[in-house]
Parts: sequence; structure tokens; C-alpha cells
Amino acid sequence: MNVDALIANKKSWNEAAPRFYGRNPLPEYGPLAPTEDELQLIGDVTGLKVLEIGCGSGHSLQYMDQKHAGELWGLDLSTKQIESARDLLKNSRAPVMLFESPMEEDPGLPQHYFDLAYSVFAIGWTVDLDRTLANVHRYLKQGGVFVFSWEHPLFSRIASQDGTLVVAKSYHEEGSFDHEAWQETAIMQQFRLSTYLNVCIQQGFSIERVVEDVSLTDEMLKNQTNRWYSYEKAARIPTTMIIKCRKI
Repeated sequence: MNVDALIANKKSWNEAAPRFYGRNPLPEYGPLAPTEDELQLIGDVTGLKVLEIGCGSGHSLQYMDQKHAGELWGLDLSTKQIESARDLLKNSRAPVMLFESPMEEDPGLPQHYFDLAYSVFAIGWTVDLDRTLANVHRYLKQGGVFVFSWEHPLFSRIASQDGTLVVAKSYHEEGSFDHEAWQETAIMQQFRLSTYLNVCIQQGFSIERVVEDVSLTDEMLKNQTNRWYSYEKAARIPTTMIIKCRKI
């Protein structure tokens, strides 16, 4: 496990936390992507024990509380993010358990316990995909569901130059990279879609659904402010991949 990358990413997220407070939580899965309201990948969570991997400021857990989840558990690498989540969720209806921890390490979460685990635009921060997914598999009870999203592997490999899309980086190249759209010094991971699917399968998950759709409206075109996830590029390349799998 790359400890130096974890240290750099923790520092980066502590610096970036205010900028990302409350940004793109559930029911959103990613920029210009269809939402949980449209996809119903998670569905009814009433009474369920739910775990968020990379819980950030806690707004997706707040969404789960509003949907009457039974228990809210979350872990995040960033001290600042956990502090924000703890403050946001202090009056939640459901009990809340938060852990400041890398997703690659088990901070003492119960095993074979959770009905649902999910991760919204966080899985690409892992420095060890196999280890992270092995942890999630162990946390879930038999038949438990894991839903996660991340930037689509094609999106950063294809660049827009003067209105033309060009392949800027080989799709076959995998591993750590410094994302050009990220302001702070940090290391993310880039894998092919097949790698995510195959690691899920190797760790004991059954793949139930893969989503690569975009959700675009004329209103989005008029109001877009994100130059990285531009409407024009998203109209031709998916911004987000969403994977639903189940522990077997």
C-alpha cells in the first residue's frame, strides 16, 4: 500500500474540504449523470444498516437518514471531512458512526453486518483497489449490495481541442496519476472499466448493473459552470460510471 500517497491525499482533502462541502451528494452519482431517483439502484433503505465509503461532508448520509435508513456509518480519510459530517449529522434520526480512516484499512467496522454499502465519486482515491473492495465485501452481509460511482475511465483520456475530441492518453494505461482538474497535490487511480468489474468479481461480488449514461438538458447547457465536465464533451463521452454489485 502506498503510504506516501495516502498522506498526500489526506493533506489534499483537508485543504479542499471547504470547496467540496455538500457538493454532488446522493441522489446524484456524478456530474451530468443520471440520479438515484432515476436509476433506483439502491431503492428503499428503510431500516437498513448503510455504510458510505468516502463519506465526505456527510450529505449523502443525510440523504439516507431522510430516506429512513436504520443506521448511518461512514468513513473518510480527511479529518476536516469527518468533522463536517459529524456536525451535519448531529441531529440525525438514525444513529451515526463515523470513522476517520483510509478505505484501504479496516478501522474496526463490524463484519458481515451491513445491508448496503455505497461510494459516490470516491473509489478512484483508493491506493489499493483490491484491498478496498475486499474490505467492503467483508463488511456486507450475505446478499448485501454495493453501489459505487467514479469518473468514467474514458473521460480524462479524451481531451477536447478546438471543438475536436482527441485521444490524449492510452486507455490501456492504468495506475496512479495527478488529475489535471484537481487543484491540490494529490494522487488518484485510473483503471479500465473492465478492471473495476473484474476486481469486484474476484472479491466475491456479482455484477448486477453498469451505468454509463449521461443526463443532459437544455437548462444544463445554459447554466453550466464546470469546464472540466462540460456539456459538449459529456454529450459524446460519459462523465461517470456507476456499478451495482451484490455479495454472493
